[in-house]
Amino acid sequence: MIDTMDDNRPQENQIDIELSEDVADGIYANLAIISHSNSEFIVDFVRMLPGIPKARVKSRIILSPQHAKRLMAALGENIRKYEENFGEIEAHEQFPSFPMNFGPIGEA
Repeated sequence: MIDTMDDNRPQENQIDIELSEDVADGIYANLAIISHSNSEFIVDFVRMLPGIPKARVKSRIILSPQHAKRLMAALGENIRKYEENFGEIEAHEQFPSFPMNFGPIGEA
């Protein structure tokens, strides 16, 4: 939350962000596929289920390279804070044992 200088006058950098109910529910994903071109990063969030060979992209986020780098820094900072409070997160390397047929990846 951004503090205000005066209760009736918000700071110039304050942003009003709305979160609708359907977005607030979130989308579960257990795999992220990241690709990039010279002008953007694309993050596809995928839900894979045991015993089902076909996975579906549940959400796609497209970022500029600058925003991708800011996201990486913010995620790293949040992981650091999480681990300070709850202990180290164990990273279990699990990759699908089947080829991922994801279609063409091109540059914009």
